[in-house]
Amino acid sequence: MNKPKKNVREAALDVLEAIDKHQSYSNLLLNQVIKKYQITGPDTGLLTEIVYGTIQRKMTLDYYLQPFIKKKPEHWVRILLRLSLYQMIYLDKVPDRAIIFEAVEIAKKRGHRGIVGLVNGILRSVQREGLQSLDSIKDPVEKLSLETSHPLWLVKRWVNQYGFENAKAMCEENLLAPVQTIRINETKTNREEVCRLLEIEGFSVEASPIIPESIRILKGNAANSDLFKKGYFSIQDESSMTVAYALEISSNMTVLDACAAPGGKTGHIAELLNGSGKVTSLDLHPHKIKLIKENASRLGLENIDEKVMDSRHARDSFQSESFDRILVDAPCSGLGVLRRKPDIKYTKTDQDIQSLKKVQLRILDETASLLKKGGLLVYSTCTVDLEENFGTAAEFLEQHKDFEPHALALPEALSHLVDGDSNTIQIFPQDFGGDGFFISCFRKKLL
Repeated sequence: MNKPKKNVREAALDVLEAIDKHQSYSNLLLNQVIKKYQITGPDTGLLTEIVYGTIQRKMTLDYYLQPFIKKKPEHWVRILLRLSLYQMIYLDKVPDRAIIFEAVEIAKKRGHRGIVGLVNGILRSVQREGLQSLDSIKDPVEKLSLETSHPLWLVKRWVNQYGFENAKAMCEENLLAPVQTIRINETKTNREEVCRLLEIEGFSVEASPIIPESIRILKGNAANSDLFKKGYFSIQDESSMTVAYALEISSNMTVLDACAAPGGKTGHIAELLNGSGKVTSLDLHPHKIKLIKENASRLGLENIDEKVMDSRHARDSFQSESFDRILVDAPCSGLGVLRRKPDIKYTKTDQDIQSLKKVQLRILDETASLLKKGGLLVYSTCTVDLEENFGTAAEFLEQHKDFEPHALALPEALSHLVDGDSNTIQIFPQDFGGDGFFISCFRKKLL
């Protein structure tokens, strides 16, 4: 007997509850639930909107709910109230009466009569009395924290590192859904051809103004395209695509990608080598190496050598000075990708950042001896934290006198974000709608 389908709001409750309970990533759980309950068509978009929106706005929603909650409800009930209130405030197309009706029906299925009354009473009180104003919060940093739902410690850190206006712009941008972008596999095709074929398939697209081999998907999910299955492109953020440029790849090079999974940058490097040279891709986890292999096969790239390995011990397996280029896209706090993984902002701490910095420096130290003299080492992260980025880069240079800063070679459209001949760039989400990303480049001295 087939399992009955769950409606969108029940499925959303399941996902949100599992994220809180197991600290699971929202994007992975969401895909599992969509398959499990056979959610299709517009319902997939609605489920995604409710789940991501409720996580993105969790602190704001709790602030609005607080005056209406007299005693602490069960955890699932609080989540049900959050996701219902999210729809009432932020989704214009669904009438409040339908949202409240659905919430009450879910409460009937999962709880007793008292819970049904509680859910109905709170949501109707919100509808009748309206929301408490955020203007009563006089401290601008605390207000920014609550109105954009970023933990106070994090907002304070960003304000201290980049100033209030930059922190505010970043917090606000993090609440917006990212535009899907793809990178053309130029060993098989070109951007104009892919644009034409995607439009025939019914996608709405535009050429990226940032990356010459990238396309922005304005309508549709490119992962469902036949062209994706044929290896004509990879799904990758524009900021992430920038990293391969900094390596200044040319034919027949040997390249080490020290922290390679899920393999987007590995694929980009291999494509730039255009069938020559070799990319050696390392990752600690066998299942992630499997992903890299599958991706290489889909793209038709035969110059990738995947190895299960902890890059903190890379010197045990490779001869010194055996690579022309090394990429350390290091483990980091992920604070640049909060639009894609909004749950991260509630689980990270400043202690995590300190621990990660030690790992970053260890990998850089371990791989530095593997680079040929005159070769380039690129250090990148998908975070916006000053300490993990500029701090780690500066400490590496301090500890390795045989390296020097090397000016970044990036697409022309990014030149305004680089200070002169700087060897670093900090991309913020608000710069062009890409992920927050840091890239730095070092050259190993010839002497």
